[in-house]
Amino acid sequence: MQLDPRVLKDWQIAEAAEAHMKPIAQVAREMGLHDDEFIPYGRNLGRIDYLKTLSRVEKAPQGKYIDVTAITPTPLGEGKTTTTLGLVQGLGKLGKRVVGAIRQPSAGPTFNIKGSAAGGGLAQCIPMTPFSIRLTGDIDSITNAHNLCMVALTARIQHEHNYDDARLAKLGLKRLDIDPNRLEIKWAIDFCAQALRKITIGQGDKMDGFEMESGFQISVSSELMAILAVARDLKDMRERIGRMVVAQSRSGRDITTADLQVDGAMAAWMVDTINPNLVQTIEGQPVLVHAGPFANIAIGQNSIIADRIGTRLSEYLVTESGFAADIGFEKFWNLKCRFSGLVPSAVVIVATVRALKMHGGGPAVKPGAPLDEAYTKEHIGLVEKGCENLIAHIETVKKSGVRPVVCINKFYTDTPSEVARIKQIAEAHGAYCAQSDHWLKGGEGAIELAEAVMTAAAEKNDFHFLYDLKTPLRERIERIAKEVYGADGVTYTDVALAKAKRYEADPEAAKLGTCMVKTHLSLSHDPSLKGRPRGWMLPIRDILAYKGAGFIVPVAGDIKLMPGTGSNPAFRNIDVDVNTGRVTGMF
Repeated sequence: MQLDPRVLKDWQIAEAAEAHMKPIAQVAREMGLHDDEFIPYGRNLGRIDYLKTLSRVEKAPQGKYIDVTAITPTPLGEGKTTTTLGLVQGLGKLGKRVVGAIRQPSAGPTFNIKGSAAGGGLAQCIPMTPFSIRLTGDIDSITNAHNLCMVALTARIQHEHNYDDARLAKLGLKRLDIDPNRLEIKWAIDFCAQALRKITIGQGDKMDGFEMESGFQISVSSELMAILAVARDLKDMRERIGRMVVAQSRSGRDITTADLQVDGAMAAWMVDTINPNLVQTIEGQPVLVHAGPFANIAIGQNSIIADRIGTRLSEYLVTESGFAADIGFEKFWNLKCRFSGLVPSAVVIVATVRALKMHGGGPAVKPGAPLDEAYTKEHIGLVEKGCENLIAHIETVKKSGVRPVVCINKFYTDTPSEVARIKQIAEAHGAYCAQSDHWLKGGEGAIELAEAVMTAAAEKNDFHFLYDLKTPLRERIERIAKEVYGADGVTYTDVALAKAKRYEADPEAAKLGTCMVKTHLSLSHDPSLKGRPRGWMLPIRDILAYKGAGFIVPVAGDIKLMPGTGSNPAFRNIDVDVNTGRVTGMF
């Protein structure tokens, strides 16, 4: 199949590959699944019955566990998913039994600036359109379960406002005394809808609800998505849903979904989501898709369940962590691995010449605008200076006790001298380094990377966490800020400081993990600070509690749970061929 990504769009390559793709049932069998462990969704999609599969394979030997992270990206993204899938294909070319494990894309970025998260060029997963838009409905289920909770919460506020205690008692209800100014969640929609960040609801008479300020968050930032990512089984997921804190009472008591008696119904919406989805690369390797993106505002990892299955059914399980190592890998390291008990065999840091030039002082990279020629012509000086950002991420991974593999995700405009200089710097700072041409050449182009990963994975590492769960919350935050982000220290708003002290005094909250919320466009909290910023303090403006997922969530800087839609969104290019039903323009 002769496909040139320099000429064809990603969706055109995917469409051509889909004409020759394996039936998904064949992919499942080749992966090692039994027929009763696979749930077909048509010819090209499926789910894995997690309970039947795990009960059979849990004690099987564990394959090598590979995490893919990156340097701080440009707003265009630097091909982390593309590299993940390219590495899967490269290991496949070397005859290895390999499984990929990635996250389901959110409709927000798919129809906005970033486009699909299916990979790109000749390193993609297929079928592209259902993967990018609907898959088997997990995000819809999360959205509905989340909004059902909001319905229960807002209805309870209305009824408690309108009814006295005797009337509530006749309904079998005890007054929760919810403070309408202290709701912990918002409504959910899976689009980048900045106009819904702040709204007023309940306008009208008393039958139209209780009037109050409200808003929306993007669906994949819901605590339910985090619960799906970290749950070990259905029982665990059900219990975590019941522990979700959705509001505070006027006396400061936590109000949970169990208090609202909506946790069981939410779990009913979510019950099918526990089973990982199955697709394939364009070269036919199995790829598990489970849980969602946005490591800047969520955990940003695929599920523990998918990794537990994948590591038992392969020699190599290749997964990815959202955004750069300061965010995605830090959460993989200190949250996901702690919850799962899995230890990475190797960690890949994706770097591009383009991003390094930006961090070295190159012109601004703006979505929808042409790249300055500095990014398409040789400029060793910008690359060298930008490697300060790469070095910071190498040091972060090394602090986990794992020697990283730097992958230079090669663009066809990169020059040999630029690539050689990156290799010199990466190796001088203790990393393996490999060039990979997977975007242009598929698995064949990723063989050098695959060999480097195999070498790294064969080494014994000294994996350990950055902090233990006995470490006080503010000390954890400071350790992450200083040792991962490079800050001089941490500052708190009055609100954040009060919450930090309250959570430190709460024995249950003190046991929870720490899931930072921070921009992905800088090592700091300020997206305009590129490279490796020095001499700054990390400002914590709020602290949230995701007690169901098991996190305390410090919010740094001006980060929002609802992204905005850009001026040149991807949906402008997407259409349907009315004669065939084919979706065109997806990228």
